Amino acid sequence: MNLRYGWTTGACATAATTAAYTALLTGEFPDPVEILLPKGQTPSFALAQEDLTADHASAAVVKDAGDDPDVTHGALIRSTVRHGAPGTGVTFKAGPGVGTVTKPGLPLPVGEPAINPVPRRMMREHVERVAREHGGTGDVVVEISVDHGEELAKKTWNPRLGILGGLSILGTTGIVVPYSCSAWIDSIRRGIDVARAAGYTHVAGCTGSTSEKVAADLHGLPEDALLDMGDFAGAVLKYLKRHPVPRLTIAGGIGKLSKLADGHLDLHSGRSQVNHDFLASLIDDPDLAERVRTANTALGALQLCQEAGVPFGDLIAAKAKDTADAVLKGAPVEVDVIVIDRAGTIVGRA
Repeated sequence: MNLRYGWTTGACATAATTAAYTALLTGEFPDPVEILLPKGQTPSFALAQEDLTADHASAAVVKDAGDDPDVTHGALIRSTVRHGAPGTGVTFKAGPGVGTVTKPGLPLPVGEPAINPVPRRMMREHVERVAREHGGTGDVVVEISVDHGEELAKKTWNPRLGILGGLSILGTTGIVVPYSCSAWIDSIRRGIDVARAAGYTHVAGCTGSTSEKVAADLHGLPEDALLDMGDFAGAVLKYLKRHPVPRLTIAGGIGKLSKLADGHLDLHSGRSQVNHDFLASLIDDPDLAERVRTANTALGALQLCQEAGVPFGDLIAAKAKDTADAVLKGAPVEVDVIVIDRAGTIVGRA
């Protein structure tokens, strides 16, 4: 099945800004409005709302994320454009539903609207084009808002990254690739940047909320030292290799971490599987090893080993640490691993 691509919030904001500034200069909203994306595509966007007064123009676009399960799919992205002071160029403001940066470590200074660099560049370029075509100065104040954005932002990493009050306006290509890993991985990287900027010496990469709570409680870690690793262990390790933090705790369930122990860096069930031959190879007793080999799940193998008094969780943790250390390859990062069961009980450490 071919999945349908969509448009980033940055592309939607650029389209809305282009339409609003055009209307401010000409009195007419282009609908649909065409924009140029960084890689040369020229999509058109229908306007969902228009508003023109003597001192401002406002246009809104409904975000279509295609077939990607994006929390902002269907959100109304609005741009309100006003004339700015001569020589000021394009100034950005966060309207309702768009967040403000409150912590260092992000690609924007503290206090700035959470409108990322590439969307800013796209909007500036389109403002310049509209100014050339319709005799404007290009000195404008652009206020981006997202209906219900503050509520939607609670479903994203923004609060943990210190982006408060709403969503970020994102995108590097303008296009949302269905089920893309890039947004998640970008959030992991920003999480590491924020932790480093805060001076933290210990961060945790966890596969889910249960393991995250275990790691935080065990080590007393603040929320912004917790990296929402999910399935992307490789993304955490590779970024920490280039941008080290002295200590990394990896925490997760026995199933996910048995895959890391086996050398997999992407722990998603669709992209890596638990290898029962590998699990059996960790066991010295031939009879137990065979029972582990034929167990339905890694958790089932753990239970068999617990009954036999074999520290299976510790063996998994040690091998997972070996995988992590191999990726870090001498970077100044000390790794420890915590393996839990479904109840959140620690069943293995290294």
